[in-house]
Amino acid sequence: MFVKELRYYFSTPIAYIVIGLYQLAISLFLWVIPGQWNIVDSGYAQVDGLFQLSPWLMMLLCPALTMRLFAEERQSGIWDLIRTKPISLWRIVLSKWAAAWILVLIGLLPCFVHYFIVANMAEPVGNLDSGAFLGSMLGLVMMSGCFLAIGVLAATWSKSQIVCFILGALICFILFWVLLQEHYQSISRGVLDLRDVFWFLLTATVSLVTATLTLDYLTRK
Repeated sequence: MFVKELRYYFSTPIAYIVIGLYQLAISLFLWVIPGQWNIVDSGYAQVDGLFQLSPWLMMLLCPALTMRLFAEERQSGIWDLIRTKPISLWRIVLSKWAAAWILVLIGLLPCFVHYFIVANMAEPVGNLDSGAFLGSMLGLVMMSGCFLAIGVLAATWSKSQIVCFILGALICFILFWVLLQEHYQSISRGVLDLRDVFWFLLTATVSLVTATLTLDYLTRK
C-alpha cells in the first residue's frame, strides 16, 4: 500500500506541482520579493524567513496532498474493493500518511541550497548558526508530519476533495495557532525539548487513530 501510494504521487503531476510551488514561493520571498523575509534586504546571514513562512505554506500544501486519499476512492467505489483485501485499516491509513510524508521530506531537501548560499555569503564564510538551522528543519519535519496526519483525518470526513482540503487547512491553522506554534518555535531555537516532540507525536497519533476509527465506522455503516 505504501509503495502504491508513493508511486501514484510520482506518476502524476501532484508531487512535482506541490514541491515546485513550495520551493518557488520560498525562493521568491527569500530572494526576490522585498520585505522582512528577504535575505539580501535584511543584511544578515540568516534563513529565518524560510522557517517563518514554511508552516503557513504547509497548512495549504499538506491538505492539498491528502485531500484525495480517501475521497477519491470512496467516490469511485475503489474503497469497497480495497476493503475486500486482507489489509487492516490502520495499515492503510499509516501507509497513505507515510507516503505523503516521504514526498514532503523530499520537497524539503532543496531548502539546504538556501543554507549553503547564505553560508557562503556570510563574512567570514560559514558564519551561520548551523544548530538553529538543523533544529528548525527538525521542527519543520515534525510539523509537516502533523499537518499530513490532520489532512488524512479530514480526508475521511467527506467524498468531496474540496471539502476535505478546506477542513484540513482550517484544522491545521487552528492547531498551529493555539498549540503547535509555541513548540515549533522552541525547537527552531536549536534546543530539543522532549515536551515539544511529545506534542507533535501526540497530535499526529491522535489524528491517525481518529482517521482509522472514522473509516471503521464508515465501513460498518
